[in-house]
Amino acid sequence: MAIVPVRPKGPHLNALRAFEAAARLGSFTAAADELAVTPGAVTQHIKSLEAWAEAPLFVRNARGVVLTPLAEELLPGFTSAFDQLGLAVQALRAKAAPSKVKVAALPSIAQLWLPPRLGQIRRAIPEISVSVVAMETPPNLTREPFDLTLFYSAAPLGTNEVEVARDRIFPVCAPEIAARLDGLADLSKETLLHDGAWANDWDMWLSAQPDGDGIARAGTVHSLFSVALEEARHGGGVLIAHEALVQPLLDSGELVRPFSASLDLPTRLVAETAPSFARSPIFNQVRNLLLGETSSAPTSGR
Repeated sequence: MAIVPVRPKGPHLNALRAFEAAARLGSFTAAADELAVTPGAVTQHIKSLEAWAEAPLFVRNARGVVLTPLAEELLPGFTSAFDQLGLAVQALRAKAAPSKVKVAALPSIAQLWLPPRLGQIRRAIPEISVSVVAMETPPNLTREPFDLTLFYSAAPLGTNEVEVARDRIFPVCAPEIAARLDGLADLSKETLLHDGAWANDWDMWLSAQPDGDGIARAGTVHSLFSVALEEARHGGGVLIAHEALVQPLLDSGELVRPFSASLDLPTRLVAETAPSFARSPIFNQVRNLLLGETSSAPTSGR
């Protein structure tokens, strides 16, 4: 009877993913968040990989984990490999469902900036299906299943990124409130509306005004910009608004600018396109309808 030797087994793919994420992010907890597992699961994956390799990959201490020289040497190869795998998966998704577009956007953008543009897409190209996921931080388009992202960023434009709009802020309110604001000092008699995600907006704008130091910054805080905006629209106070998000309400007269001064921030609204989507036959149609003439074609390569 022939004896078939047992094939040696390599490490589990999930263990390799856990190692790459933990090493790249420098944290088991951050790796767990990215991989949507528990920190304990990441720890177990790392232990199994270290047992298979018969070598330590991380040094544990009271402040967290530090890569061993072996892990530092191996990390670039693993990152490149998982990036390539992610791109292959993205290409599969794009080829298998070419008429489906998935967008990730900051909640305020998803709620206020996107809807009218999605309506234009539906009317112009009804065969295309666009879904939107609201999230606080941009996904990794090399690894995660999105075609396009829309977020505010202060970083230099990278591969496949375009600037959609500058980030300009200024106070807005309902017309009846604006009628009683004769000067900046009158803000002290009104409720200042704050968005929790942009908690420093009032401070930044007031600090840029000649007489702004004497105005108290206290007011009501809302967890979503859209909620604060509705409060402003219904006469609940004065809000520091981001121009790209409120322009339709200014155009309609539902909100007004009680003061002419605005402040340009170093951030801007940026659209990033997944490489697979940039090669899609529907890319130009969607880009033109979604971004209009405010941006040029994404750059390719670094």
